[in-house]
Amino acid sequence: MVVVMEPGSGEDRIQNVITHLKEMGFDVHRSDGVNHTVLGAVGDKTDVDIRQLEVLDGVHEVVRISEPYKLASRMFRHEDTVIRIGDVTIGGEEVIVAAGPCAVESREQIMRIAACVRESGAKLLRGGAFKPRSSPYSFQGLGEQGLRYLREAADENGLLVITEVTEIGQIDLVTEYADILQVGARNMQNFMLLKQLGTKKKPVFLKRGMSSTIREWLMASEYILSGGNREVILCERGIRTFENYTRNTLDISAVPVIKKLSHLPVFTDPSHGTGIRNKVIPMALASVAAGADGVIVEVHHDPDHAKSDGAQSLYPGQFAEMMMQLRAIARAVQRRVVDIADNGEEKRP
Repeated sequence: MVVVMEPGSGEDRIQNVITHLKEMGFDVHRSDGVNHTVLGAVGDKTDVDIRQLEVLDGVHEVVRISEPYKLASRMFRHEDTVIRIGDVTIGGEEVIVAAGPCAVESREQIMRIAACVRESGAKLLRGGAFKPRSSPYSFQGLGEQGLRYLREAADENGLLVITEVTEIGQIDLVTEYADILQVGARNMQNFMLLKQLGTKKKPVFLKRGMSSTIREWLMASEYILSGGNREVILCERGIRTFENYTRNTLDISAVPVIKKLSHLPVFTDPSHGTGIRNKVIPMALASVAAGADGVIVEVHHDPDHAKSDGAQSLYPGQFAEMMMQLRAIARAVQRRVVDIADNGEEKRP
């Protein structure tokens, strides 16, 4: 349940309510909004008489949350969560674009691609150093060397790094190099991994499992949030359906659904969501029109010879065209896509 405090409630009254909740056996999570402080009481306590809380000084109302995801719920936090990393703001007015290769293959490759995506307006550099592949014989990534190349390329071009953590033992290593820790679709319900990421102080980019419902996806985010890490970004990356004309089916409808149910920012991944290069741009545009806070796409200067997912990777020229079109769509829905190569000023198409 959530306890909504009256506007202007003093810290002493808030702490008094927190004390009562803890005495009842709840874990308490605090959210200070623009107008109200909201206390999320998490715990399996069905026999609590909420009238004991309603009579406390400063309490405006007590609301039971029926959804199993408490901290991710819009009931817990009415305002959108906004994540700030340096000069990048995720979940605000600006639509953020992450771009880069599926996998870091060499220093030359990632440096070249980073310069291209930065010039066109990306703010996050994506790239896998550890690659969980369907086949054990496929390219598995460069490991820590790939992380070094990724960090160097990002720093050289004024970008942030987003890269995947595939197991608990990698968390500390990846945290040294990355600004955002990605959890891939295969690990969405790796609850031990999610719990550990909940103890970290870096944003977590949680991709939806390929056969997961929206509720299961939000419940996965709850594992991270309940650990104390409030900086979670959701990513719709395509679900498995009976359709075989695309690699997956990008569920764009999930974007407005998430926006209604949760306060967390949401991205889409049209590269994995379609698996086909010429479908990526239309799905990216549709995602922003549907309300996505950002998109993450794969870009490669030589996709025909990429070591992974070349068929769904955009050429740099296609990425530049996508960014130009995204600016037009963003303006139509009262948002914006800023071109960092133009000193932060929006470049008109």
